[in-house]
This record gives sequence, structure tokens and C-alpha cells, in this order.
Amino acid sequence: MEEKQVKLIPRWWMGGIASAGACCFTQCLDTVKVHQQTQQEIKLSMIQITKKIIKKEGIMHLNNGLSAAIMRQLTYSTFRFAFYEGVKQHVVPTGGGMPFYQKVCIAAVGGTIGGFIGTPADVINVRMQNDSKQPKNLRRNYKHVFDGLWRIYKEEGFRNLFAGASSATARSVFMTVGQLSFYDQTKTYLLKWNFKDNLPTHFLASLIAGGVATTLTQPIDVIKTRTMNAQPGEFKNMWHVIKYTAKLGPQGFFKGYVLRFIRLAPHTILTFVFFEQLRLNFGIVVS
Repeated sequence: MEEKQVKLIPRWWMGGIASAGACCFTQCLDTVKVHQQTQQEIKLSMIQITKKIIKKEGIMHLNNGLSAAIMRQLTYSTFRFAFYEGVKQHVVPTGGGMPFYQKVCIAAVGGTIGGFIGTPADVINVRMQNDSKQPKNLRRNYKHVFDGLWRIYKEEGFRNLFAGASSATARSVFMTVGQLSFYDQTKTYLLKWNFKDNLPTHFLASLIAGGVATTLTQPIDVIKTRTMNAQPGEFKNMWHVIKYTAKLGPQGFFKGYVLRFIRLAPHTILTFVFFEQLRLNFGIVVS
């Protein structure tokens, strides 16, 4: 009698939980990245920025905005993972192969919607991370993500909850393509090359995906950070932000690249390691 092949597929919530867990370990690196990206002149290295934050505010301030970062992952990443896996399972319910271009298209659509949904929490995250850099009279001093959401709505209007939504959404598209579709494709190749569906395979595939995602999204991430951190009326539109950044030359759009890779690679690895462990232990069994 022929044995049925079984496969474990992820549940809709696993991507968000995995991403939220990963950001708990990488938020300190993200905070330093934001400080580096919002410098107009290239002055301080990531080590110097880290020392400055610790000396000025204390080591705990490296995790500024953690509540907003978790909220962002629970909105943005939950949707993009759920959409990607859901559509993929609908198109290929038997778990067969899918052309890479289809994976890219699914990831792009999921990233578009997920990026927009996650914008309000992203705005709070960037502002909380960069607050210690501001003069005391300009600090926003949000207590947590919900305080930030309410105060922006009350003080600046609902529209400002989505400040930088266009750049955040564009970044999310490239991020989701770089992470999900490249991870999926790399893992598929590794399994064909007789790698096992285990931790070393997940680690290698996610490391490659992290490198691709960092390169694709770095220029957009710089623009997004500057837009979200801007004071009301500081920039007229997106083109104004781009021209302001371009004054630094091409390197202005890749400000913080090394630090961002150092942050994004562990975040991508931890996300997919957590995601795969959730799938292998709590996933849905299908024949």
C-alpha cells in the first residue's frame, strides 16, 4: 500500500508572530540605523552613534520604539506572510512547484497592501527611535505605540498617521519580494540539491534573502525614514525629500547600508527560523 506524503503548511498568523519575535532581538540595531540615516552630513559611524546614545540616554534607549516595532510586525508582516502563503496554496494546492515570477508577483501585491497597513506603527517607531536626537523642546516623548497613535491623530490629524506611506509601501514591496520570494526560491533550490528541511537550510536561505532585501530596499528606506521623522511642513513632497538627500551624492541613498544589513540579516534569519519552527510544530498537515 502506497504511503501518503504529508506536508506541513503555515497558519495565517505565523509570519506576524515570527517577525515580532525577531524584532525584539534587532530593535537596538534598527534604532542606530535610524539615527545614522537622519544625519544630513556623514559624521558618525554606527559604533560612535551607539556610544553616543548609551552615554546620553542609557543603554535601554537603544530599544526605543519597541512597542511600535512589534505592532508594525503584527500588522504589516502578518498580512504579507498570510497573503503570500494563502495565494500560493490556492494556486498550487498540492504543494507543487511555482515559477519564480509568480512568487515575485504575489509577494509584490502582499507587500503593497501590508506596507500601507503597517505605516501608522512605522511612523511611531521611527519617531520614538529618533526622539533622543532631537532638542528637548522638539521631542515628542511618546510613551508607547498607542499613545503615539492617539497624539498624532489629535495633534496632527488622521492624515499624518500615514506620513511617508508611499515610500513605506514601495519599501515594503521590495522587502517582501527580497525576503519571501527569494527565501522561497532559494529554499526550493536547496531542497532539490538534497538539503534537508531543517535549521541549516532555513539559515542559509534566509541569509541570502536578507542580503537581497537590504540591497533592494536601502534607497527607499532612507527616504522613508527622513519623511516619517520630518517636522510638519519640513518637506513639501516626496521629490523634495529626494532632492534633499541627493545633496549628499549617491552615498546619501545608501546611508547606513552596512548597519542595515547587520540589522536586517539577523532579523530575516530569526524571522524565518521562528516561522519555520512554528510551521514544523504547529502547522496544518495536508496530504
